[in-house]
Amino acid sequence: MTFASERTASRRDTLIFVACLILSIVARSVPREWGYLVASGFRTTLLAPFIKLQTQAELLKTSQTRFTAVEAERDSLALQAGSLTAVRLENDQLRAVLGLRGRLAVNHIPAEVLHEASPLKEFGVILSAGRAQGVRPLATVLAPKGLLGVVTDVGPNTSVAMLWAHPEFRASAMTLDGSVFGIVAPFGNKGPNQMLMELSGIPYREQVPEGATVYTSGLGDVYPRGIPLGTVLQVGSEGEGWSRTYLVLPAVHPAEVTHVIILTGAGSELRSPFKPGAATPAPAPAASTPAPQPPAAQPPAAVPQPQAPR
Repeated sequence: MTFASERTASRRDTLIFVACLILSIVARSVPREWGYLVASGFRTTLLAPFIKLQTQAELLKTSQTRFTAVEAERDSLALQAGSLTAVRLENDQLRAVLGLRGRLAVNHIPAEVLHEASPLKEFGVILSAGRAQGVRPLATVLAPKGLLGVVTDVGPNTSVAMLWAHPEFRASAMTLDGSVFGIVAPFGNKGPNQMLMELSGIPYREQVPEGATVYTSGLGDVYPRGIPLGTVLQVGSEGEGWSRTYLVLPAVHPAEVTHVIILTGAGSELRSPFKPGAATPAPAPAASTPAPQPPAAQPPAAVPQPQAPR
């Protein structure tokens, strides 16, 4: 009995092997379109539960990774917020001692990046906030890591933002200590795939170390002061007029941004009412009062004359 069962199993395996061989030959000989149809049929019928389980597993893995990143950011923000009260109190005391007014508040609007096909796909994005939410042209668009761009067109409920990768993008930049100033622009015109900026207009006598962070300087009344732009990689070139150009790694890659913050105070609210070189208003004239009259001239006193000796 045992020998017969083993021989039957061997024949079954041989038949299965021959059938699989014939099916493979048929699959190799049929047109490719038929193979796609058969594979699609298997995916939508027999393999549908397994594909769904795989999709759920990938989503669960991605959700766990994002949750870990968000939790780490929340913890770091909680630590910073714990010391922020003391810093604000000290700042208020110093401003009171120096007689300075408080910093102007900057309002913001959260928005989502709508990934839609558009002619400006490489150099612009569509945001889910518009005129109804308070967005206006030339509003600064921020990502969690730094500057993303500026609003160029505003609709009723959506708006278009120009990315830093646009060939016409320019921003006044500075180092952290404010000792070096320059102009940041995209490096080349190949769009966001280039992933580099250039910091130009740096005097030859000034040097920016590698790894230094570049921030917006606030000049130009478009971008507020102190927004991260990128990190200096190396010296790009030494142009004419005794100046240097540095290559900068951007702080924000447009492809990885899903949510942004639009600053609604990027206009007159962020500009000082006293501009350099502006004429200061003259003080109001005082009420007219009668001018004091000079005292009347008195006749000179008589000088005694000396008498002749007798």
